[in-house]
Amino acid sequence: MILLTELHYFPPAALFAELQRADGLLIEAHEHYRKQTFRNRCLIRTAQGVQPLTVPVIDGNRAEKVSVSEIEIDYRQNWIHRHSRTLQTAYGNSPYFEYYTDYLHDIYVRKPILLFDLNLQFLQLLLRCFRLTLPLHLTAEYHAYYSAQPSSEHFGLVNGPSAAVITDRRDWLTPKAASRPPEPDRPAAHTLVRPYPQVFGPGFEPGLSVLDLLFSQGPAAGGFLQ
Repeated sequence: MILLTELHYFPPAALFAELQRADGLLIEAHEHYRKQTFRNRCLIRTAQGVQPLTVPVIDGNRAEKVSVSEIEIDYRQNWIHRHSRTLQTAYGNSPYFEYYTDYLHDIYVRKPILLFDLNLQFLQLLLRCFRLTLPLHLTAEYHAYYSAQPSSEHFGLVNGPSAAVITDRRDWLTPKAASRPPEPDRPAAHTLVRPYPQVFGPGFEPGLSVLDLLFSQGPAAGGFLQ
């Protein structure tokens, strides 16, 4: 099974539960950018509750008319410092924060021009954190729908498999997912991550960025994905 998804900024852990069952990963590289999604934000848990971290983009008001691979990050805003400081405040006392934070810093300081490149670099890091060695491919053109067993020639995969079952998970994970009715062919994201100890409580908060799980469980994080 090849999992098709858009790129996210530190996606919810449920994505990696799906990736553990996948044989390959196909990234949507030719959609139009969509605002108010996980493409440029993630959710973390702080002492004040669940909060978003958002990467600002240039020309945000016209962003939905631009290809996702062309969206530029707005570095006129000091968002890297804000994100780093917020993560330190929220997770500095978690067991594995210091283990991962230097890897995040190394990517932040490169300051990729494009949001797509930033998200791709973080995704590649996260795959290594979960020890997932999946083949990763980019779409060469946009298709609204994918049939059960497409060929690379039909769907224009870049260096893609000649034939494989593609499971479309585009826009499966959204900040507003809880308000949408469940779909028969898409598992509820909150059922794919077993509760684990979180820094702030009480109770378990599902749907957070995968960073929350990694900072809490480190190399054992994969064991909480089902």
